[in-house]
Amino acid sequence: MALIKSISGIRGTIGGRSGEGLSPIDVVKFTAAFAHILLQNSTSKKIVVGRDARMSGEMVSNLVVGTLQSLGADVINLGLSTTPTVEIAVPMENAAGGIILTASHNPGQWNALKLLNAAGEFINDEEGQKVLALGESLDFDFADVEDLGKEIKDDTYLQKHIDAVLALPLVDVEAVRQANFSVAVDAVNSTGGLFIPALLEAMGVQTVHKIHCEPNGDFPHNPEPLKEHLTDLSAAVVKNKADLGIAVDPDVDRLVFMMEDGELFGEEYTLVAVADYILEHTKGNTVSNLSSTRALRDITQKHGGTYYAAAVGEVNVVTKMKEVNAVIGGEGNGGVIYPESHYGRDALVGVAIFLTHLAKLGKKMSTYRAELPQYFMSKNKITLTPGLDIDGLLAKMQDKYKHEQHSTIDGLKIDFENEWVHLRKSNTEPIIRIYSEGPTQDAAEAIAQKIINEIEAIIK
Repeated sequence: MALIKSISGIRGTIGGRSGEGLSPIDVVKFTAAFAHILLQNSTSKKIVVGRDARMSGEMVSNLVVGTLQSLGADVINLGLSTTPTVEIAVPMENAAGGIILTASHNPGQWNALKLLNAAGEFINDEEGQKVLALGESLDFDFADVEDLGKEIKDDTYLQKHIDAVLALPLVDVEAVRQANFSVAVDAVNSTGGLFIPALLEAMGVQTVHKIHCEPNGDFPHNPEPLKEHLTDLSAAVVKNKADLGIAVDPDVDRLVFMMEDGELFGEEYTLVAVADYILEHTKGNTVSNLSSTRALRDITQKHGGTYYAAAVGEVNVVTKMKEVNAVIGGEGNGGVIYPESHYGRDALVGVAIFLTHLAKLGKKMSTYRAELPQYFMSKNKITLTPGLDIDGLLAKMQDKYKHEQHSTIDGLKIDFENEWVHLRKSNTEPIIRIYSEGPTQDAAEAIAQKIINEIEAIIK
């Protein structure tokens, strides 16, 4: 059992004792704390709630909705929804904030509360700490009976979200319709099974091969959209001779494409391809986190823009995007953030822009992929003895590489001429994550192993 409180929200496994998993008590106290803070700082009494399709979703939703009403909030309940849909609904409803009930790519026994401010954006770490502290103290009053909030069920946001995506100036529905794409979709039996096929139909895609698109929460494979989990999608693309495959995680904020040969386009390259199209039509800057591919930098420079790196975490990327007025940004895990739409990772936006781009290119996906900057990534970790001074260890590594270009805004990233390595300590376990990238897979793994050996030498 586990309960993790971080910048990504309050997430945990269902079952077990309070404080050891995401128990009903934990759901109620943190929901209540968040609602109290929202209502204290807003003239609106509305709070938007939506959930993915995981099996605990209805139970957690009932707890959240009732708790919000007990604070006097009027709940706009979207029911089965997506993270980006809730994000756009909050400002559309002029709500005080929102709560998304999803553990994103975590397995089915997990669920989470993801907390949004009045702009429909994730709250920052300082705001999150206030929620956690108030949730533990419960130093506030609940509403009197005559002041209880009401629940308003609203199932219109699937269409509203699609309409908003299709209204984006760089989305060309007619080009996609004329391309006559055949598309396979794996939505891991969550809400992407409702939203992605509906978007494709609205864009004129006539042939959609749906696998794992029943939103029943019975995840047929690990829900993180990685190559080893998407064998069914690969088989469906090849069998049906589809032009491409689309995979999303349970809350539809991560997007991965499959090429016509059944090979992954690469989750790191979702953002790269979308940025390539956006920058062709809109000059400007880009942002991704420090652990994302260098290919985005190359594409940005090709189009005359400047690339910036942010600390890992969507809220950090969004903060940096606003600071440098980026026209496109996101994360290398398949997360596309397009400010023209909203400041949140949105697979629907990513699908619409990518299909437009592919239609206008008139090329097979594999051909286009081969034209993009070629980089390969290796992801490793070192398990450390509990109590080891990880910060001190990273400081020694920084000193060792002080003459190389490096960043310490999030752990330590060392930029070599042809490779980079990013070292980050985990917030939840005694490990250092080691991400590396190079012009070949062997180069990426070699530089990672070199750094691992040096860390182990320091420890000894």
